[in-house]
Amino acid sequence: MKNPNIKWIFLLILSVIWGSSFILIKKALLGLDPYQLGALRTIITGVILLTWGFHHLKDIPKSKWKWLGISGLLGSFIPAFFFAIAETEIDSAVASILNSLVPLNTILLGFAVFKIMSTKRQVIGVIIGFIGTAVLILKGSDLNPNQNYLYAGFVIASTLMYATNVNIIKRYLQDVKPLAIAAGNYVFILIPAVIILLFTDFFTSERLNNPFMVSSLIYVAILSIFGTALAKVVFNKLIQISTPVFASSVTYIMPIIALIWGVLDGESFSIIQGLAALLILFGVYLSHKRKA
Repeated sequence: MKNPNIKWIFLLILSVIWGSSFILIKKALLGLDPYQLGALRTIITGVILLTWGFHHLKDIPKSKWKWLGISGLLGSFIPAFFFAIAETEIDSAVASILNSLVPLNTILLGFAVFKIMSTKRQVIGVIIGFIGTAVLILKGSDLNPNQNYLYAGFVIASTLMYATNVNIIKRYLQDVKPLAIAAGNYVFILIPAVIILLFTDFFTSERLNNPFMVSSLIYVAILSIFGTALAKVVFNKLIQISTPVFASSVTYIMPIIALIWGVLDGESFSIIQGLAALLILFGVYLSHKRKA
């Protein structure tokens, strides 16, 4: 008999891992530029996943490979660069908060493009969560008026890609093992990441002698191993055992973790943001419910 609570365990694990990813990106940017960070994150993750899951590739049907390529680009490759670029101008907690647009986009794209239905209660839950997110954003802009919110566009674009990826996995890759999906993604995006890294100044003496280089590489390694490699397998499994909306609801809890890290790192936080975080959790609860 399946444990009905296992999806909640996966959701909490992903929330902690991905909620911590934003501060890791911020710290890694001290010694790397965003293109180096995105490329290294993709390369390290790709090596891990292909080493771990290479033997699963032979089990993937030929008809699924095109979807794995699209999934890799939208769910891993482009966002890895976009989030790094965004965090050169906005706080890590703000980036995480903006990432909470994923569930709303998942419902809209799921219904309009992939014909995946959501219940009225799920829609209400996502809207409530989005209201909580909006409060967090507005309060964050008050506390940090000097941040360039044009760079938030990179995060918003990434949320659309994530939402599309969630629906692709649910619609077209439901019968593919989670590890096979993750490894298959990186078959397509590993080499492009290597090419991008070669065209940066990563291998120059000036960059390698940067006093933050060693610590930045450690942060990227942690981000790649836990925040991408392990998390992608868990996330793919979560999509398959729940719904796209519930799986993407991980982005509602992530801001809470990210805000905690942000406060510890000197970023501003208020009581209103705490109340908004509670509203977000209520939205998560509602969004996973289905009709009896």
